[in-house]
Amino acid sequence: MHQADSITNHLLAPRKRPARLSLVIPMYNEEAVIAPLRDAVDSFAHTLWCDVELVLVNDGSSDQTLPRLAEWAASDSRVRVLHLSRNFGHQIAATAGLDHATGDAVVLLDADLQDPLFVIHQMIDRYCDGYDVVYGQRESRAGESAYKRFTAWAFYRIMRALVYRELPPDVGDFRLISRACLDAVKQMRETHRFLRGMVAWVGFPQAAVAYRREARVAGSTKYPLRKMLAFSWIAATSFSTLPLRLSMIFGTLVGMLGIEEGIRAALAHFLGWYTVPGWTSLTVLVSLIGSALLISIGILGEYVAKLYEQSKGRPLYIVARTFGVRSEIPDKAREWDAAVHSE
Repeated sequence: MHQADSITNHLLAPRKRPARLSLVIPMYNEEAVIAPLRDAVDSFAHTLWCDVELVLVNDGSSDQTLPRLAEWAASDSRVRVLHLSRNFGHQIAATAGLDHATGDAVVLLDADLQDPLFVIHQMIDRYCDGYDVVYGQRESRAGESAYKRFTAWAFYRIMRALVYRELPPDVGDFRLISRACLDAVKQMRETHRFLRGMVAWVGFPQAAVAYRREARVAGSTKYPLRKMLAFSWIAATSFSTLPLRLSMIFGTLVGMLGIEEGIRAALAHFLGWYTVPGWTSLTVLVSLIGSALLISIGILGEYVAKLYEQSKGRPLYIVARTFGVRSEIPDKAREWDAAVHSE
């Protein structure tokens, strides 16, 4: 029986359970997490009726993450480890894992086990209903301060209001993606990546699975406020032209203030109000116009810089070494990059 997606008019065709499920896990300085993660993955794999592939991406860690991942790959044939030559950032590391995943369905998740693995069973059920993207939607966030919960809540609302209104609220990167949807996402080789928005943008049928987010099993968060703000700015400037429009609006407001100041100065002259001749109007107008110009140029410069970096055509990431990766797996991402660069 076909069903209609409530967001877009997709007709859902039920499908079989995936023959292979890939778990893509980016890691950066997560040596303390590897032991509990390994136990959790082993226990979870025994509950599945399909092959499991683990694609673990070491994003240039400076601790003992890589040696421990290499040991894991040597003792478990399901594990594929990609060691990036340096720290490229979470979104690029996740992209590397997605590029190398071979499963019929792929789950992207963090290494800290804040996203419970058993939720994947619910995602697979929705996948079988015909959905190509099933994302985890957080109902609560254990082990996090009220400040952290508020900033996370505000981030998604601001992104939806100002950047991309189809972005699901309270949803991180924890999601299941079908092979068809993943192939579409992999064609988007932009340098500055916002995977949550990119997956929503491709427009495949999407559904949510609500869950309670747990506290980290070990280690510390890799997204403090400074990085969250930087990530928000990347999301805004790489996925929307709204900052450019805001700079135009800001310039218009400054112009209106300039007109108001001109009227006030004229009234002061004709009505005999006490003023230091020219000082107030000159100072206010110069300050407002100067700040408007600098802000607008700065925002425009951000977009020009992103165009410049994209135009270089550099690879998104460099894999320095692999462990447990079969050489016969074709690297479609590399083929796409070569095709783009040859044009």
